[in-house]
Amino acid sequence: MNFCSHCGEQVEHKIPQGDNRHRYVCTVCEHIHYQNPRIIAGCIAEYKNQILLCRRAIEPRYGLWTLPAGFMENQETTVEAAERETLEEANAKIADIRLFCSFSIPHISQVYMMYRGNLLNGFASPGEESLQTALYSEVEIPWDELAFPVITETLKLYFSDKQNGKFQIYNGEMRRDNNRTMNTLIYPDDF
Repeated sequence: MNFCSHCGEQVEHKIPQGDNRHRYVCTVCEHIHYQNPRIIAGCIAEYKNQILLCRRAIEPRYGLWTLPAGFMENQETTVEAAERETLEEANAKIADIRLFCSFSIPHISQVYMMYRGNLLNGFASPGEESLQTALYSEVEIPWDELAFPVITETLKLYFSDKQNGKFQIYNGEMRRDNNRTMNTLIYPDDF
């Protein structure tokens, strides 16, 4: 950030008085510009022992597969965001939506909220952000072509729970160590 969105003057990167983190602060009007993590909401859309995947038509990770998911918008709930993203990316509607997992990914300042839901009528087709949509059983998943590590972890948890016949709700975090290796910690909630 170079300029203040309130008055147009230059900003500096400093720790404001009474704070403990660097923020962009206007040098003239002293407005503090907070930058907070982005929330991504998505859905595992289920239909007859298969799940819906979308092949990305946008960067990052163009051409790879993912669950329908995207950034939450202002004035919507995470459930509404998951429904909207599923409709936008796959022209698909879902019902009986319930939380499945939440992953904090601090090194990219993102939080994923992933839900499970029933894909209505088993219908999906590519939206503007997808090249292709498809329904996959566990053995058909293109594991080596998944776009993001969080999607891989979500699907592993999903298929493990499906095999056990009981779904849990998970909280997790994905962190990179100094060698840029992804470490995942998962905390199942007991309900």
